[in-house]
Amino acid sequence: MPAIIFYYFCSLNQHTLNPLKKLAGQTLVYGMGTIVPRLLNYFLLTPFYTRVFITGEYGVITELYAYVAFLLVLLTYGMETAFFRFAEKEPDTRKVFGTSVVSLFVTSSLFVLLVLLFNQPIADLIKYGDHKEYITWFAIIVALDAFTAIPFAYLRQRNKALRFSVIKIVNVLVNIGLNFFFLWLAPKMLANNPESWVRLIYDPTIGVGYAFIANLVASGITLLLLLPDLLRIRPSADTELLRRMLRYAFPLLIVGLAGMVNEVADKIIFKYLIIVPDGVPDPEAYAMGQLGIYGAAYKLSVLMTLFIQMFRYAAEPFFFAQVKEENAKKVYADVMKYFIIFGLFIFLGVTLFIDIVKYFIGPDYREGLFIVPIVLMANLLLGITFNLSIWYKLNDMTRYGAYIGLTGAAVTIIMNVLLVPKLSYLGAAIGHFSAYLVMVILSYIWGQKYYRIEYQLRRIGFYGLLAAGLFLVSYFMPFESKSISLAFNSLLFTIFLGIVVYKEKRDFVL
Repeated sequence: MPAIIFYYFCSLNQHTLNPLKKLAGQTLVYGMGTIVPRLLNYFLLTPFYTRVFITGEYGVITELYAYVAFLLVLLTYGMETAFFRFAEKEPDTRKVFGTSVVSLFVTSSLFVLLVLLFNQPIADLIKYGDHKEYITWFAIIVALDAFTAIPFAYLRQRNKALRFSVIKIVNVLVNIGLNFFFLWLAPKMLANNPESWVRLIYDPTIGVGYAFIANLVASGITLLLLLPDLLRIRPSADTELLRRMLRYAFPLLIVGLAGMVNEVADKIIFKYLIIVPDGVPDPEAYAMGQLGIYGAAYKLSVLMTLFIQMFRYAAEPFFFAQVKEENAKKVYADVMKYFIIFGLFIFLGVTLFIDIVKYFIGPDYREGLFIVPIVLMANLLLGITFNLSIWYKLNDMTRYGAYIGLTGAAVTIIMNVLLVPKLSYLGAAIGHFSAYLVMVILSYIWGQKYYRIEYQLRRIGFYGLLAAGLFLVSYFMPFESKSISLAFNSLLFTIFLGIVVYKEKRDFVL
């Protein structure tokens, strides 16, 4: 929905938004490959997981996928952005593609080999000593996803958004289908008929591990679907080109790792920081249960996350291509304004209608709903940081991205260490917000020095304050009747929409 609205508004403008219309259209198509799969995951797997797993089991999923996100950045080491940059600079795009693919294949293979050799010590280190198979499965998942990052980037660079979207959707459908089969249908069939053929492929002792097996199979099928693209080009490495790409990408690796620290470090270190109340019989289960509640509440910000992700898929190649145009900086400023507007729509859409949104997670997880506004705003700040990052990417000053990312990572760690013991997952949410706020401030200050863009700060600030004000009005005016509350919040949302349309009417032909 945010992508559709974004495309509608951008398509109405008669002068400024011609390139934005293209960006919005690409965002919409890439949304089919990102928002549709993620929405399927959200609307099907999140409610499913939070009903079939106890909070501690969902805490396992939350923690292990946090490691996946971090490792995926490590194993792609900035090569996606380097691919886009060098595909624009080099005369032979296929050589850039082939060099990137070979590099990722080598590093991904080495990673799997190392994990296979040391899976037990790794499992013991992160307190999963009884399940070293989890470590092996996740190593293969991460390696497959890292290796396929460049084929997917190639599809984006070649504007093959439909093929990109179809493969992404197939991946998620396979994942969801296998989850439902192993975690719901197979146990039910076996309970009704102990001699069913299902017993040949289903082992009830695996439990939560089937969520990981489903992901592994889906990642393998994705690789098979991308093989025609890989075989058609016959990748080969150019060592001199690879050296230049790695030099460009290394600061981006630092940016990405720091970004993942901001995004997932709280979920990795949470169980080590939380203070368990006296009298709790199983402290480890309590800690994982609190992490599960945090992970489920965090999922309610998925619409913001999805909008940012699909925007990034379309925006990164767009930004690099747009720099050649005379009005590039004006376009970047307009992109920022409209991005924030639609981010605020999502913020209000989720927070004003939280009484509906909350049903997407199980009842045992809803005590964490109060952190949702903080997480939504933190993710919006993350999207703003991505928009601001254009200055150091275009100027080949990616080291500044590393400085900004490392600063944000330091803020994340410090805030979590200080706040999680006192505030549990509320402290983790505040840590997210604080880190991204600091990153926005630093990126803006340096960006205005090295690549000045006249952002419409007054207009953006007005919309931000308006959205915050409407949210606070709703928060401090609760109604006993759910119907009245829904009607009132719908009015508040309509007010925001009306004011935006009125303020922006000069830029649109209605």
